[in-house]
Amino acid sequence: MRIIDQMQRTVELAAPAQRIISLVPSQTELLFAIGAGESVVGLTKFCTEPPSLVGAVAKVGGTKKFDFGAIAALKPDLIIGNKEENYLEGIEQLAKDYPIWMSDIVTLEDSLEMIRGIGVVSGREDAANQMADTIFTRFDALESSSHAAFDRVNVAYLIWQKPYMAAGGGTFIDDVLKCGGMQNVFAERDRYPEVTLDELANSTAEVILLSSEPFPFRDKHLEALQSELPNKKILLVDAMPFSWYGSQLLRTPSYLRELRTKF
Repeated sequence: MRIIDQMQRTVELAAPAQRIISLVPSQTELLFAIGAGESVVGLTKFCTEPPSLVGAVAKVGGTKKFDFGAIAALKPDLIIGNKEENYLEGIEQLAKDYPIWMSDIVTLEDSLEMIRGIGVVSGREDAANQMADTIFTRFDALESSSHAAFDRVNVAYLIWQKPYMAAGGGTFIDDVLKCGGMQNVFAERDRYPEVTLDELANSTAEVILLSSEPFPFRDKHLEALQSELPNKKILLVDAMPFSWYGSQLLRTPSYLRELRTKF
């Protein structure tokens, strides 16, 4: 099998992989969701889904610090990573010894392509295609139902505190916000910019969304920020529907629809 991954790299496989190491939490969850869980022999310490199944799988470090010895001991026939979530030097070192399939995801379309691609390399093509089709259909229904009524909702999506950092343009989060009828006020800023309280206060954001990861915003953070920004509506949101670009996307449209009702 000769496959082109999302970074336009050629991946050579003799057959669908039977010993897979996943270096990305959302892609680990996806492998289990499409029935390839038995082929997953290694994953990162941040791969927490599905919780009932990942605990017994060998850990190979973090997403940005791999345990090369643990990886070698597992003798993988495929490693699955992501351009943003993993680090280039580590991926390049692994690529000397193992086939690596890399995703590069900015849009919903990219995520659907990734799901189909992982279906191919894992031998679960039918299940992956069915999932991708279902996700597409649900997002299509979301955008065609009362979408226009929410097009003018300006939002800021914060991912970090001290310093505050927001999701900017060119991110998957930005694309999901658009799908939910939200306009990211920091879309003109690149990737994940630092933002100040003054910038938030003076922005056109009507709603500020505090994500559950990578920084775990909680009620106390919401209350502190609300006291600084009394004229903004501030909400806590689950990060998974916005930033986990695998099987979590099955529930993203319904989550976005419910979130709209809180604006």
